[in-house]
Amino acid sequence: MKFPAYPGLNLHCWFFWVVVLSGCASTPVDQIELMPAPDVYGDGLLNPLPETNPFDRIPYDGILFVTDRAPATEDSPERYYSNDRGQVLRLGLAEIQFGKKEFDWEFARYVSMLKARTVEFPVKISNVEEWGIMGSTMPYWFNSTLVDEMELPADATKRFAAAINAQLAVSKKKHVYIYVHGYKVAYEDPILVSAELWHFLGYNGAFVAYAWPSTPSRFAYIKDSDTSEGYSRNFRLLLEFIAEQTDAEEIHVIGYSNGTRLVLRAVEQLALIHRGKTADQIQQQLRLGNVILVGSDLDRGIFGSYMADGILNVSKHFSIYMSSYDKALGFAQLLTRRQRLGQLWGGKGGEIHPLARQALLDYRDQLSFINVSDAEGSATGRGHGYFRNSPWASSDVLMTMYYGLSPEQRGLAEQDDLPVFTFPPDYILRLWDAIEAVDPEFAENLRALKAEQDASVGREELE
Repeated sequence: MKFPAYPGLNLHCWFFWVVVLSGCASTPVDQIELMPAPDVYGDGLLNPLPETNPFDRIPYDGILFVTDRAPATEDSPERYYSNDRGQVLRLGLAEIQFGKKEFDWEFARYVSMLKARTVEFPVKISNVEEWGIMGSTMPYWFNSTLVDEMELPADATKRFAAAINAQLAVSKKKHVYIYVHGYKVAYEDPILVSAELWHFLGYNGAFVAYAWPSTPSRFAYIKDSDTSEGYSRNFRLLLEFIAEQTDAEEIHVIGYSNGTRLVLRAVEQLALIHRGKTADQIQQQLRLGNVILVGSDLDRGIFGSYMADGILNVSKHFSIYMSSYDKALGFAQLLTRRQRLGQLWGGKGGEIHPLARQALLDYRDQLSFINVSDAEGSATGRGHGYFRNSPWASSDVLMTMYYGLSPEQRGLAEQDDLPVFTFPPDYILRLWDAIEAVDPEFAENLRALKAEQDASVGREELE
């Protein structure tokens, strides 16, 4: 068997790279174990989850999804959607089961908030219902004959918008959150990850899982990279649709790993479409709030060219998370011979250029780089999935989307040698103070917690 010939990469290195880079995802299944509870919730002392089952209040029983995968066939091994490109966006609803069937909501609410759980807490897809397509994503060269041959369902754009609006109507935050996955995963993965992120947001706002056609194979890196960049048009049309046809006050995007290529290419397209407008005009129209890039497997130089095209004018803020423990990006760099956006400067990440350093200082109101290396749990596994594995990193990502606080406001500290933010030892205490200042309900709960802790300390001293 022959393997691709890359300069300086021998056969042994190729096998090693394949194994390590597979850290973008786990084996594709329709069930995952719920991620550790973010530390901001203090082992359930501060609980964002409603006291009654949220799905009794949510207008639809599940989580919304968008995919441009082709539907699975009777002959395919996949259950819902295949790993092939499907051209048009398909809209629908995935029903989710949290915890085991014997769990009642009160127990599930308690257990899911524990940092160290002693019982299994699975997240599982129980059913998927496709509503139809987003007609605007149909390529112009599709004639009526091709459409008939593909047997495309009816346009479901209005139904999807109505579902989002119905959820926003019963939410404290009128925000829409979209998760875009990385390489080497099947359809189910982004649905499950989106479900757990929404769970830890307390089911506020509307959450959309975006499933682009990646391939669950460790050998699919180059194929998936082509797809994530080439299929950015559909994601851009989705962002435009949500901004134009829903009541969302803000739209937030979490892009992970290879999926950040898709996100950034779509944002660049929006920047070029709206060239000549001010940042305020663009943001008022598109309503993009935070664009969060985790473990970004994008060529760092390409991000610079996107900045030159004006992507920082499209959203209120870009947050780019970086780690010195990210082995997957280290081997992506080995393969591509280019430094990745999610790598920390210094060492294998390369030294920061003086002009780049100055750019980070000049654009700090629009762009933040966040080093998670000192965050608890960031080195777990291959150090690539820290936004789920690190209770500090997940706290920072979720609170950024929910409150829109800047890194300084959230309690992060700026490095002495780089214009990059880090996690100080008292990060969670700083984050609590920040939220207390902007959220009256949280402030009341936190004051009660502090009073209880002070009373406990007083009793111990008396004893």
